[in-house]
Amino acid sequence: MAHHHEPSILLPLLLITVSLMSGKEVLASRHLLETTLPTVPELPKVELPPLPTLTTLPKFELPPLPKVEIPSLPHVPTLQEPELPTLPKPELPTVPHVPALEKPELPELPSLPHLPDLPKPTLPTIPTLPKDIPFPSLSPPHSTTSP
Repeated sequence: MAHHHEPSILLPLLLITVSLMSGKEVLASRHLLETTLPTVPELPKVELPPLPTLTTLPKFELPPLPKVEIPSLPHVPTLQEPELPTLPKPELPTVPHVPALEKPELPELPSLPHLPDLPKPTLPTIPTLPKDIPFPSLSPPHSTTSP
């Protein structure tokens, strides 16, 4: 059987390893910031020789190919269609006559009782809002008198 570790043990171990790793990176990055890079001397630019020009070649013409005579296809004789013998038509027996069954009559359903007319319900009215509504503001109202 496999042994399962408790997850509460793994979390502190993970935090300890991450904290130990981060200290080395801070020192290495500070060392990189404090060091100066050496100056690289500039290399002289090399001049390339000019590319040679290609001479124009004469256009090459192919000689015409000789025409080949294609032989005609051999004649395939047509075959006669084979005649199939006619089969005699079988005589099917006649289907016996089945008398039609009488349809039973269903009894009449009783009529539904008359329901009384119910009054229509009235819907409540929606109250109207007044037209002059003061808008709330965060600033105090302006006074016309000076203090």
